[in-house]
Amino acid sequence: MAKTIKWGIAGLGNIARKFAGDLKGVAQAELIGVASTSRDRAKAFQKEFDGQKAYDKYEDLYRDPEIEVIYIASLNQNHKAMTMAALEAGKGVLCEKPLGLNTKEIKAMVALAKKQNCFLMEALWSRFNPAIQKAKQWIEEGYIGEPKFLYAEFSFYRLNIDSSHRLLDPKKGGGVLLDLGVYPLFLAYLILGRPKNIVAQSILGSTGVDVQTSMILQYENAQAVLYSGIANESDNHARVGGTEGEILLHGFWHNAQKVELKKIGATTQEDFPSEGNGYVPQIKEVNCCIAAGKKESELWSHQDALELGQMVEQVFEKIKEK
Repeated sequence: MAKTIKWGIAGLGNIARKFAGDLKGVAQAELIGVASTSRDRAKAFQKEFDGQKAYDKYEDLYRDPEIEVIYIASLNQNHKAMTMAALEAGKGVLCEKPLGLNTKEIKAMVALAKKQNCFLMEALWSRFNPAIQKAKQWIEEGYIGEPKFLYAEFSFYRLNIDSSHRLLDPKKGGGVLLDLGVYPLFLAYLILGRPKNIVAQSILGSTGVDVQTSMILQYENAQAVLYSGIANESDNHARVGGTEGEILLHGFWHNAQKVELKKIGATTQEDFPSEGNGYVPQIKEVNCCIAAGKKESELWSHQDALELGQMVEQVFEKIKEK
């Protein structure tokens, strides 16, 4: 019988709600405790998602002896401090992306996880999406020949939000690159690896953070064109073109429900309906890692998180040059 992994959740916003809903659907996962700075909010969350305990201090959650791993779903600027505190308490951590605001933070978090001998993973849920995994498999098996071009975007209209919203507030780690742009960058990294060069330009909003960012990634024999923004609506498709065909990830590709392979005279499609909100494969990966005593995932390792963070920093450097 598979081991049941006991979870805690720190930071109880919208993403945490979706995650907790999916956690309930995983047989080998049990929600032990939740924490918020508001006790009422914590109690309501605990009741709704069948948790056992509610805390109004994050430190109390970290010290709970029953909990094995904590999902950190707070605002971007809190990721490092909360992750470090949980690791210091000896807990495994699944931290929402971006793992850190910069590579200095990521390196510090990884170093502490190794020192404490604790599990640590960036919660980049798209890495575990079955449709994206199938696309990667097809590419590695040569179904489209040599990959030459990748296009991906993540955008929607939100310019009408208040300037204090996390997407627009620089003190909350705002800006579309950190919140949305990491997804297209991730897909390029997953399929093509680290680029030789990056060209990027942004349009800034009234608070000084980027509200539109476009990127071109140059590889030895391929290019990626990427976009993130909150200035326009989009179908958010992604595609990878090769010398013998192309692969399409349809609608909201970061949580794709189907993947399509197109070659001359033939089209193949496979459907992968999401389990719950789409976080189930990620939860199962963490459970398997912890049950096996692993301190990082082979599918999204510490090095992967660091290299993606380095790509984000490269884009920021290009933006600042303009």
